[in-house]
Amino acid sequence: MNKVQHKPSRKGKLFCSIFGHKFSVSKQITHHVYEYQCSHCKKEMTTNSNGALTELTPKYREINTVLQQIHQSKQTRYANQELKKPLLKMTS
Repeated sequence: MNKVQHKPSRKGKLFCSIFGHKFSVSKQITHHVYEYQCSHCKKEMTTNSNGALTELTPKYREINTVLQQIHQSKQTRYANQELKKPLLKMTS
């Protein structure tokens, strides 16, 4: 799946240089790793291993893709385990 790259406008760049970026979550990778995109200049950021925001480079994009695949398979495996557990019956 290829994302369409939006070219940031001069107005957006100027706004961000004066007031700072306004990041919103563009993609949730795991429960604690997200990808963010500035609504004005379209700059993309992600959380690194320390939890700080870093620029979303091709290296980090690939890391996030693999991390998301691992997380999804783990969640699926966990959900299947929960379904297979026997229900406890109360006796008097």
